[in-house]
Amino acid sequence: MPLPPPNWPIDFRITLLRATLYVLFIGGIAQGAYLEALYLPSVRFTELGFTEFTQTLALASCCGLLLYIREVLKVWPNVTLLMLAFVAASLVREQDYFLDEFVADNSWKVVVTLIVLPSIGWAVYQRRRFIAEFAHYSNTFSFGLFAGGVLTTYIFSRLYGRQIFWRAVLEDNYVRIFKDVAEEVIELLGYSLILFAIIELLLLALRIRKAHSTTR
Repeated sequence: MPLPPPNWPIDFRITLLRATLYVLFIGGIAQGAYLEALYLPSVRFTELGFTEFTQTLALASCCGLLLYIREVLKVWPNVTLLMLAFVAASLVREQDYFLDEFVADNSWKVVVTLIVLPSIGWAVYQRRRFIAEFAHYSNTFSFGLFAGGVLTTYIFSRLYGRQIFWRAVLEDNYVRIFKDVAEEVIELLGYSLILFAIIELLLLALRIRKAHSTTR
């Protein structure tokens, strides 16, 4: 039985190009972490180092892209709102050191609450539209990447970066930097997957917008 054509087709060569760019990006952040360890000993794997700065840059880029998809392209506004809230909350969480230092202790929790609760409330209020949009989004490559990024960052990195785990591995040679490196670099990988997911969503939204404009 022949497969049905995709709703929003994409050229194979473009897919191959994107895959190549993603591979280069992943290789670049791995090399960046290595150079950070080699040449930035005073700030390596801290808030001022390459790894955490790149985490912030990736999350900020995701926020900008999601705003564009929602406000300009107007594709799946309820799904993208919830995704934006999640990514923005993650971005604020990554700034906890600066917020605690220059604003107030645990101020990041207040900001995250102000972002997340209204967004969830709106999604519940618009639950029928949200579910209808999510039925489309959940069958895309972007969703798979997004889910992979979330699992990598918020599940695996937390478990892999546990102090008890690294004490068991290193025993009497335990030094906290090993735990920090493992957790932060894997977090960066997860955030990179989320960034790829948002890029894929942007490209999909552009194709959807184009398809709709040609059918009018």
